[in-house]
Amino acid sequence: MKNLWNNKTAQQYVSEYKKKKINKDLALRIYTTHLLGRNPKLVLHGGGNSSVKSVGKNLYKENVDLIYVKGSGWDMSNLNELGMPGLELKPLLKTEKLNDLNDNDMVNLLRSNLINANSPNPSVETLLHAYLPFKFVDHTHSNAFLSILNQPNSQAIIKKIFGNKLGIVPYIMPGFSLAKECLKVFKKDENVQGLALINHGIFTFGETAKQSYERMINFVSDVENYISKSKSKSKTHSNKLTIHIPDFMLSVRKSFSSYSKNKWILKFHNDNEDRTIASTHNLNNLLNKGPVTPDHVIRIKSKILFISKNKFLKIDEEIKKYCQSYKKYFLKNKNFISNCIITDPLPRIIILEGIGIVSSGKKLKDQKISYDVFKSMASSVLDAERIGRFKSIVEKDIFKMEYWPLERAKLDNAKIQSLDGNNVIITGGGGTIGMAIAKKFKQEGANIILIDKKYDKHLLQINNLHDCFIVNADLTNNQKLKKIVEKIVLNFGGIDILISNAGKAFQGAIEIVDPKIIKKSYEINFLSHQNISQLVVQVMKKQNTGGLILYNLSKQAINPGKNFGPYGLAKSTTLFLMKQYALECGEYNIRVNGINADRIESGLLTKELIHQRATSRGLSKEKYLSHNLLNKQVLADDVAEAFYAQTLLKKTTANIITVDGGNIEASLR
Repeated sequence: MKNLWNNKTAQQYVSEYKKKKINKDLALRIYTTHLLGRNPKLVLHGGGNSSVKSVGKNLYKENVDLIYVKGSGWDMSNLNELGMPGLELKPLLKTEKLNDLNDNDMVNLLRSNLINANSPNPSVETLLHAYLPFKFVDHTHSNAFLSILNQPNSQAIIKKIFGNKLGIVPYIMPGFSLAKECLKVFKKDENVQGLALINHGIFTFGETAKQSYERMINFVSDVENYISKSKSKSKTHSNKLTIHIPDFMLSVRKSFSSYSKNKWILKFHNDNEDRTIASTHNLNNLLNKGPVTPDHVIRIKSKILFISKNKFLKIDEEIKKYCQSYKKYFLKNKNFISNCIITDPLPRIIILEGIGIVSSGKKLKDQKISYDVFKSMASSVLDAERIGRFKSIVEKDIFKMEYWPLERAKLDNAKIQSLDGNNVIITGGGGTIGMAIAKKFKQEGANIILIDKKYDKHLLQINNLHDCFIVNADLTNNQKLKKIVEKIVLNFGGIDILISNAGKAFQGAIEIVDPKIIKKSYEINFLSHQNISQLVVQVMKKQNTGGLILYNLSKQAINPGKNFGPYGLAKSTTLFLMKQYALECGEYNIRVNGINADRIESGLLTKELIHQRATSRGLSKEKYLSHNLLNKQVLADDVAEAFYAQTLLKKTTANIITVDGGNIEASLR
């Protein structure tokens, strides 16, 4: 493992944080916290923690001892001073004399001693950091260390590698009891440079940020070298059986929906490393012994779902068995945690024997965390088997960690949004209206897939859409479009909402217009909608979770404008298309609606076209855009709000919402 400490960078942190009136101690603490947090072999997604002891002024301008510790759930890779809440140290140290301290009292104690009441909750391991008599303390869940900490003879291996450099702490759940045990182990030999916590992770400490950080890197490197010397390798086998993965993913999503009220985002992974893991001999047994560190169990549960090659076509049955097994596990152990309520019983990781891995989550972020945590776990388990035999904590302790209220709070308190878990395709996603729709739907929790022929990267950035799934595609090319839809299913598990928004304006007096213009308009303003709709409906029917298709129609479909026939004819056909799909898809709980917008300044209604249309009506640009009953200009954001409103109308189909400020001629019933 590479030591990334850099004196110049360290000084830059000190200088930058000095501008915020942050002292050197905390600046360097943040620097090394970033170094650790940006290494996925050490820390993942809010795991691990760090601290620094310092001195500050209280309300009475008196010097007081302080400890700054990572906030619970904050990410070590990018936190700032807000993610390192400060606490008065002496009241925390007084707890050393206590024989017992329950979780609620511990949390109350920590919050009562924050120097800023608005700070996040400090780490549940704050007391452990406080008890260790060192200025800087670091804690990680190193993959390599977890391989030796989950062995029947872990203590012997640690002694063999490190001699007396590390104290060894038996497994205890995080909190007051663990803090007391770590202090007890430390006092037996105060010359140790760190603590190895069986089935948990490693702590290092020092009088400087650099010393504590470098001890962590050096100790992890020693373990990595120890593992690399092992000649034992995992046995793998090949699987020549092939299945149509997109259909498999839709079947999984269909099953997930039937066992949960939530929508789920799924992703299929099959790079070389994923296939190697999926092909490992005896994998089902190896990966279902339990977690490598308790922190993982709240993310991916204690067991994965392994699908052997003869069960690929029985995925619903296998998911049902997994759910039944999980419910039995909960009922067996629920008395260990007062008033606990079962979470969903679904797996976060599915292994397809010899083929790949499926990760799941209620949000895109959760799905990514599931995959990252699983890969970290698999790495530790397989390395553990190379040097010995993997051994996790017992089921009772697994359950107590999974349903520990202090840890569950990280997940259960997450903000619930109306479109969580919904995969939303927006065609014409690179345009003004497309981006406005995407921005609104993303704010409501949706996972956004943008499809267009071109994009302005700057506009994507300022609209915070740069991290969406962006596809460059011509919607009139049906063969390529089919591959794109399959790719979307592989990456997200299915499709919930299609917003068919693509379009282009075509003008011309209908009696003399070139037939090529009418043909081109139909290709873009009708056939592109039909092409994507056909494919999406097929997906929605297979996943059997209902769905919503929304079309961006036009006032021209109802109230034609002079010399705008080539555009209006195609849009009126798309309006009929909407009704036809509503008629044929209702029985599958697929709703099909439209938005009838008019005079929205955008990539379609350009400044030049606005000038032309305004001139044809004898109006100024301003008058043209606000020429409606309300005398107000309609914006792209107004259209986005109308599209979102359609998602809330659960029992409405074949419906059109008009967004034009009021135009009697274009109004519907």
